[in-house]
Amino acid sequence: QVQLVESGGGLVQPGGSLTLSCAASGITFSLYTMGWFRQTPGKEREFVASISWNGGTTTYGDSVKGRFTISRDNAKTVYLKINSLKPEDTAVYYCAKHKYRYSSTGSRIENYDYWGQGTQVTVSS
Repeated sequence: QVQLVESGGGLVQPGGSLTLSCAASGITFSLYTMGWFRQTPGKEREFVASISWNGGTTTYGDSVKGRFTISRDNAKTVYLKINSLKPEDTAVYYCAKHKYRYSSTGSRIENYDYWGQGTQVTVSS
């Protein structure tokens, strides 16, 4: 049974930083590209970042380039480090597993088949 559990969200002031974590279980983690997406009420889920199965390639959405960093470790965890937070970063952040083994990074939501429950990030003074 595949499970993805996000943590690390919270209320942060503009300009602050957060690190989100996503713990995976039920999969051979090292074989799969992982991604982060975010969603606000009334809007479509937006691609944030993805990291290849071996950690060698990362891809970012245009709105987060230079501020967000995705990484992964051998303990079945993928991270999203968020710097210089802006109010428009407020969203529920979701971790997702790519459908296919050894895939390249990608932003297409339909290529991800398992999702976590999400963690809320609120940026406000």
